[in-house]
Amino acid sequence: MVTQAQRLRAIRLYKELHRLGREYPVPSYDFNGKLRRAYERNRNLTDPVKINSMLDLAEHVKNETLALYSLSKYRHLKRSYSNS
Repeated sequence: MVTQAQRLRAIRLYKELHRLGREYPVPSYDFNGKLRRAYERNRNLTDPVKINSMLDLAEHVKNETLALYSLSKYRHLKRSYSNS
């Protein structure tokens, strides 16, 4: 059975990942489409342990995406200033 806290965490993570997906560096990757399909594929889970593991995976994806953005911005700045 899904608890209210798990439900709210899943919704919050979905919104955060969806916002991050708008700026994904590779448009052909279809980040938001893959995100939606992953959430739809797992919407019928009822085991609390499995739900928590999927939510932890979503947190990991969020952190990795943020790291990718930071690296992308760093590389852009490095290219911009190294040419001067």
